[in-house]
Order: sequence, then structure tokens, then C-alpha cells
Amino acid sequence: MIIIKKSPTADSRCCDAKNVSKETLIESTRLHIRDVYRSMDFLGQLVENAGFEHDRHKLETMDAFHKAFTGGFIDETWWNEHKKERHHLPENLEDVNLVDVLEHICDCVTAGMARTGKVRPLTISNEKLQKAFKNTVNLLIRNIKVED
Repeated sequence: MIIIKKSPTADSRCCDAKNVSKETLIESTRLHIRDVYRSMDFLGQLVENAGFEHDRHKLETMDAFHKAFTGGFIDETWWNEHKKERHHLPENLEDVNLVDVLEHICDCVTAGMARTGKVRPLTISNEKLQKAFKNTVNLLIRNIKVED
């Protein structure tokens, strides 16, 4: 949970700006900078956790993965299951967020560079990107508590 303090004096749209002292504006700005830092840290931790957990499915299902791999993925059972992971951005992932998008990018770029030295073209639909954007906004909202 990200704890932030109420700070109505940092934005002229929600306060009487004529009555805000320079000292108050400095303090409000410092609070805002701290709040953004805490939010970025929260998202950074989610990104770090996603990286740590990346492809755990492969390790947990190694026998089936190895069989599919050495069989040229002709039997797509394992692959179809693996594609359900968040970082593969499955179509039915309603709560897709920008952490998932970043993990997908990192997955594809590092795999391509390490395996062939090339990265295949990556695309994402505007619809999915907008959904990830909105879901990330809502994720932050759900994880912020404003105190007086």
C-alpha cells in the first residue's frame, strides 16, 4: 500500500492559489515528488517480481516442456498452456497492465538477442495497450491510501 498525504495546495485547479505561500507550495511539491517516487517504486517492485517469476511455468513443467521442445512443438498442448501466462498477453487477460507489457517486451527482446542476435517485430494492439494503461491506473488507485 502506498500511503500519501492529502495535499490540496499543490494544484491551482483545486485551491485558492492566491492564498498559497511559497513555503506551502514548496512543501506540497516535495510531498508530490515523494508520492510519485513511492508510486514508481511500487510499480518497480511489480516489474522486479515479474522478472523474478518469469517462465516459472517452464521450470515447473520441465518434463512436458522438454517433450514438446524436442518434438518440435507438434503437440501444442504444452505451448497452449504456456501462452496463458500474463507475459504472453493472452486475449482473455482482462486485467492486463503495463507490467505485463514490459515483461513481454523484455522476454521477446532478450530471447531474440540471446538466441539469434535478432529481434522479431513486436506489435500490440492499441486496444490492448489502452486496456493495460487503464488497468495500471486502476492498479495504482487501488493501492494508494490518502491520509490527512
